[in-house]
This record gives sequence, C-alpha cells and structure tokens, in this order.
Amino acid sequence: MNYQDVLDYIFNMKRFGDIKLGLERVSYMLERIGNPERKLKIIHVGGTAGKGSTVAMISSILKASGYKVGSYTSPHLSSYTERIVVDGEKISEDDVVSLFEFFQPIIDELVKKNNRPTFFEVTTAMAFKYFFDKKVDFAVMEVGMGGRLDATNVAKPLVSVITNIGLEHTEFLGGSLEKIAIEKAGIIKNFGILVTATQYEKVFRIFKETAREKNSKVLRLGDQFRVKKVSSSLDGQTFNVVGEDYVLNGLFTTIIGYFQLANAAAAVAAVKSLKAFGLDVPDKSYFDGFKNVRWPGRMEVMQKSPLVILDSAKDSMAMGKLAESIKGMFSGKKITLVFAVSSDKKVGMMLKEIVPLASKVIITKHSLKERAMDPSKIAEEVKKYGKEFFVMENVKDAVEKAIGDCGEDGMVLVTGSVFTVGEARERWFEEVDLRWGRELNEKNNIFR
Repeated sequence: MNYQDVLDYIFNMKRFGDIKLGLERVSYMLERIGNPERKLKIIHVGGTAGKGSTVAMISSILKASGYKVGSYTSPHLSSYTERIVVDGEKISEDDVVSLFEFFQPIIDELVKKNNRPTFFEVTTAMAFKYFFDKKVDFAVMEVGMGGRLDATNVAKPLVSVITNIGLEHTEFLGGSLEKIAIEKAGIIKNFGILVTATQYEKVFRIFKETAREKNSKVLRLGDQFRVKKVSSSLDGQTFNVVGEDYVLNGLFTTIIGYFQLANAAAAVAAVKSLKAFGLDVPDKSYFDGFKNVRWPGRMEVMQKSPLVILDSAKDSMAMGKLAESIKGMFSGKKITLVFAVSSDKKVGMMLKEIVPLASKVIITKHSLKERAMDPSKIAEEVKKYGKEFFVMENVKDAVEKAIGDCGEDGMVLVTGSVFTVGEARERWFEEVDLRWGRELNEKNNIFR
C-alpha cells in the first residue's frame, strides 16, 4: 500500500459508523501487540477547549528539558500526519503506511467479528505503537471526545489534565455540565495526579470526589497554582505562574489569547507535578519551552496589514473565550468576521458571543458539504444583531473578500470550525491531505 491507499482506507472507515465510544476495540488491538501503552510515561489531557494547546505546551517544556516527547492530538488542520508527532516532527508518510499495514490483520479480525474499529481507535493504536517504537520518554495524549470511554483512556497516565468543561457533544456525553464532567473525570486514575483549570464549582466537586475515590491528588487553577498576565501583543504574551513551591516570573509565549494563559498554567502545573515521580524539570526548560511552542489555528496571526487572525473556536465556550481576548486586545478595531460552522453546532449561542464585536459578517460554509451548516441558517441568526452581512460560496472567496474590504487599518477574524480555519490557511500555506480527504469523504466527519 502507499500513503494515499492508507488514507483512503482509514478515512472511509467512517462510512461504517461515525462515533462508537468504548475501550473494547482499541484494547483488543493493543493487547494483540503486547500493550505498548502500558510501557509509556503518559500525560493525558482532556477538557472541552484548550486540550491541543495544552498538549503542545507540555510537550515543548519537556522537549526543552532534553526529553524525547511524543504528542498525540486531534483533529488535524491540514495533514493527517499532524496527529502523531515526536519532538516536533510529524510522523512520516512511510511510517503511517508501515503502522497501518502492521495493524491491518488485527483490524481484519475485528471486522470478521462484526466489531469494526473506528477511524479514531485505529489512529490511537497506531500512535501508541509509534511512541513505543520511537522510545519516547513521555507521551502527551489528547482525549478525542469525553474521557471515560475515549480510545485514549486505555492509558495509565502519571498526570491527568482537564482544562475546562463546557456543553459539547451532548448527544454522546449528556445534556448537562454535570453529566459531561462525569465523562471527563473518567481520565482520573488511581494514585495519580489531576490538574484542572475549571472554574465551575459544581464541575470541580465532581472532579474532587472522583479524585478522592481514586486516591488521586488534585491541583486546581486559583488554588494550588495561579497565573497572571504581565503584557500582551501580536507577537506574544508575558505571564507569571506561581505554585505551592515554585515561582516562574516572565514566561513568554508567541501563542496569543488570554484564554491560553489558563492552559499555560495547567501545563506548568502538570510538568511540575512530575516531581512526585522523581522527575524534576529545571526552570529554564519552562522559559525555553514556552518561547518555542507553536500551535497553528488558535488565534494565529497570518498577516499584520491588514491584520488577519484565524481561530478554531468550535463551540460557545471557545467562542466566548475568543471574544474576551479580541475585546481586550483589539478594542475599537473595525472587525470583518468570516464565519462558517458545522451543522451540529449551537450556532445561535456561538454567534451571540462574537457577532457583537464585528462591523461586518461574511457568512460561508466549509467544503464538507454534508457536514457544513447552510449559510441561510447562519444568516437568520446574524440578522438579529442588525449587522451588515454577505454570503459567499466558499471559505477561500470569503477570506479574499474580507481582506479586500476591511482596509489596512481593519481586521479580519476567521472562525467557527477547525475545518473553516484549515481551508482559510490554504491561502498562506499549501495543504494537501485535508483537501484530498475532504473530497473523498464529504459525507463523513473524518477529522475527529
């Protein structure tokens, strides 16, 4: 098989059922190869928003300390190979092929048993094996959905991180914050450490009770550790993090957005907590790690004249945090909003957060045609705010119109979906896998 053959196969696995939560299939695949996940030092990162950013920060800090670090994230912006990374290097296409061919006989066994694994389960199993084969010192793993029944939860982490909790995937995780919190709390392990940035007391009570039952230590933002912004600009932000036995003043990251400071603090607390396992990371590694970390598509500045920012906010919680940062950093700026969203999202709640900040809205749709929300439905919501708006056929044309219309002193904000941001980035970067995958799988959400 070649790389395109593999993409064809695994992307098309979505045709046989979208999301099937549970550990049975991924456990079987890993057990058949000797359970490599049990031989890794793992940091497991869940939550509603900020998971990927936190994974990137933790990984960068550990790498700066000289450790070999595997990072597993989803979805990808542009290329499937972004999901599995070692020391900042994406997995090669050849390694993707080799890993898939290694697992294919096991996948076939499950298919014969009428228990076909999902796209995400296969990718997760491949990641665990890849990290084991590469002899990483740490694997930093992002939860795909929920936690308790997510494929990554076969891991036995040293530290579990839950960034925050919001209403998401309610058809799978439950219709209340409490029900979702119970699913997220499923990544808390016996005699482990939980780091969380949640500010909801009813959610924290669930985490705290679960941790008590698991004899797991709890570190919470605002209690055991704190963060303070010092300054921010388009080039990055400077901040301080203070814990029970450490003070890190003057940390700097090029990742902008006030909401990222909570993620940064959680990343610091997670790495600092490794001291409980005899692993002490020097302070210099935090400064170097934050300075070098990159996480595309999250308040990413694509150009400065006119200013264009892309952000993958995909729900009302993430949109609210984005809006808070936009108001704080760009007050008085004339903003042209480019917005496209998937059809399963609560678009009214998302638009309520961001449309009041815009002077003009350009509504469009991403190219996953069966997944994208009809622009006319978005328009009905935008009308409520009395804003000037236009409808464009695709993201690329919408971005060009926004840049052409906003003027040198204006600002373009592109948001609503990781799919939207991935397509917008094609204006500045050549992308291959995402575009090819879209054409092949228009009717399926392949990017979980």
